[in-house]
Amino acid sequence: MGKGKLYLVPTAISADNLAQQIPQGHLDTLMNIDEFAVENLRTARRYLRSIGYQNDFDKIVFHLFDKNALSSDIESITASILSGKNIALVSEAGLPCIADPGSLLVAKAHEKKISVVPLSGPSSIFLALMTSGFNGQSFSFHGYLPIDKGELMKKLKKIEEEAYRSG
Repeated sequence: MGKGKLYLVPTAISADNLAQQIPQGHLDTLMNIDEFAVENLRTARRYLRSIGYQNDFDKIVFHLFDKNALSSDIESITASILSGKNIALVSEAGLPCIADPGSLLVAKAHEKKISVVPLSGPSSIFLALMTSGFNGQSFSFHGYLPIDKGELMKKLKKIEEEAYRSG
């Protein structure tokens, strides 16, 4: 058996009309997934059921892969792929690897010459850019802003200074 693949599976941002948001081809791909890497088991299972995923969860391996994931978690997932398993990395909301811990897994997959297959889907970041009226040619995402007011002001000031420097 050859190597499996790592599929990057987006999730809908809104619970409205899920069936219309997920292309049939994505669902067909998901039906052939052997294992899932997810940030939260409960919400991932609920999401998969809501989009019409029919496979028996008792026969599917789920890897917990969140912001606290260890290098051993990454090694375990890539070892499964190298043994021939197809694994889907499922984001909590939007696209995997965009302000999301999945980027570490994808980097390791590339290092191990594992095929990474992104499935198209929604991203709140790009939806906001599309509706902003701003020119997307020089768009820059600085990550999620801090919650603490003092840290937030520092971060905004730094972004403002960078914008003035770069034009």
